[in-house]
Amino acid sequence: MAEVFVFVVLGLIIGVLQSANAEVPAIFILGDSTVDVGTNNYLPDSNITANRPHNGVDFPFGRATGRFSNGFNTADFIAKLFGFKRSPLSFLAFNGTYGIWKPKFRGINFASAGSGLFDLTGQPPTQKVNVVSMGQQVYQFSMVYNYLLENKGQSETEEFLSKSLFFISAGSNDIMGNYHSDNPIPKEQFIPNLALVYEKHLRNLVSVGARRFGIIGVPPVGCCPSQRLSAKGECVKDLNDQAEAFFSAMDTVMRNLSSEKKDIKYSLGNAYVITRKVIDNPLKFNFIDVKNACCGNGTLNAESFCTPLANLCSDRRRYLFWDLFHPTQAASKMVAFKLYSGEPEYVTPINFSQLAEAYRHREWSDRQSALNLNNL
Repeated sequence: MAEVFVFVVLGLIIGVLQSANAEVPAIFILGDSTVDVGTNNYLPDSNITANRPHNGVDFPFGRATGRFSNGFNTADFIAKLFGFKRSPLSFLAFNGTYGIWKPKFRGINFASAGSGLFDLTGQPPTQKVNVVSMGQQVYQFSMVYNYLLENKGQSETEEFLSKSLFFISAGSNDIMGNYHSDNPIPKEQFIPNLALVYEKHLRNLVSVGARRFGIIGVPPVGCCPSQRLSAKGECVKDLNDQAEAFFSAMDTVMRNLSSEKKDIKYSLGNAYVITRKVIDNPLKFNFIDVKNACCGNGTLNAESFCTPLANLCSDRRRYLFWDLFHPTQAASKMVAFKLYSGEPEYVTPINFSQLAEAYRHREWSDRQSALNLNNL
């Protein structure tokens, strides 16, 4: 993988750092399939891909891009809300294509479907590279950081990254992987360990310039169609309890980290509460089916992944789940809006929109201080 990373970084043409239409100069996205825009397409040995129909049936031109969705995913809608056309491209997509890129750098998506916070999550020991782990994603960003330093210098790089936003959606695969393992670690031990690993990744990102984080919590994974299969159509309570416990653990991590490092700002999105409210009262959120997958086969349409031969629901706007694990485009859009402008019940201590404003307020204060000094 290291050789691929080197070629990718050489392909990044930095140029103009500010996007004229965006609220922030760049966004960087890390995580799993909920925010992956095609990373695994570039891993020849990966068996976790979504690059064939019916995936992408509602994406522009009906393309299957590698998103586990009928259209755009949460990363795309978050990017749209900040003035971008959609999520930035995958880090690996830059490989070999740098010659055609315009001199405008607006961020990168590092997320990889099936990956987790632990290095071994989604990576069978006997298989070649199946996913890009969170540790590898952070390493990829460090290479981008070093390239920025070489081309723009330390001061401009630090200023650029301090204005940029880092969105992370991870933890679901670790929790489900442990739960379904032959020897699962008890929740009381596993969740604190998972939070510690998350904190390590965050500190590594901070060490290479990241300052503003939008953390997306783990949803009620026990309610996705694949898990309902083994529970007679009901949600798996133990899995949901772990998702809730993980949110509480990350709340503590982020409070402590921001208290220790005063220049860090964060928003912690409660995907558990957002999704649970939809499941408990679907009509209020314009959904009808919150149990079945829109695309799949068998009971709950959850006995296979979405393939060209799978059953496909007709009104995808009214389904919460696209396939046996992932949300539909409509659900992803709803979640993104709640994270961007939601109340503290959904995102705390500030929402994603306020996370961007946090820098603008500081920038205005700095300008005021400079003006006052100039008037002395």
